Formats: sequence, structure tokens, C-alpha cells
Amino acid sequence: MKIQPLGDRVVVKPLEAEAKTKGGIILPENAKEKPQQGEIMAVGKGKTLENGTVSALEVKVGDKVLYGKYSGNEITTKDGEELLIMKEEDILAIVK
Repeated sequence: MKIQPLGDRVVVKPLEAEAKTKGGIILPENAKEKPQQGEIMAVGKGKTLENGTVSALEVKVGDKVLYGKYSGNEITTKDGEELLIMKEEDILAIVK
């Protein structure tokens, strides 16, 4: 399923949560923390400013980003893929 976000929104695919701690303890599914890093899958056209012009987004498809723990709205595609739709302002940083 193709998703095209509107305005200044982006579609993010969260990266998998760590299954093992740094100390080597394997975590059960319900003890894993929600991931805060993901990959941009699609971007909107940009934010419309007060004067009517469109300001392009800073992120692009393929960027790895950090976002807040409870940012965005979760959706599940018909293929079972879990994605997040969020505003660009919810993105904290681009991972280089």
C-alpha cells in the first residue's frame, strides 16, 4: 500500500526494538521499549506558510531519524507493516 502524507507530515517505519540488553539479557516481547528511531518512508509537500508559499521539509525519504517516544499516529498496512505518521516538528534529529 502506498501512503502519501499531506502537508508537513512524514511516514516513518520504526526500527526494531532491541531484543537483548547490553549485559546480554534477552528481553521478552512485552518488556521491550518502544523504539524511538526509524526510517523515513514518505514525505509530504511541505508546510504552507502564512504568505501562501510552501516551505520544503528538511527530511527526505531514506533518512534515519530520532523522534519522541509517543510521537505520531500508528497505522498498520494491509501487509501487516506497522508505520507512524507524524508532523516534521515531532522529529528530534536526523541520524548521520
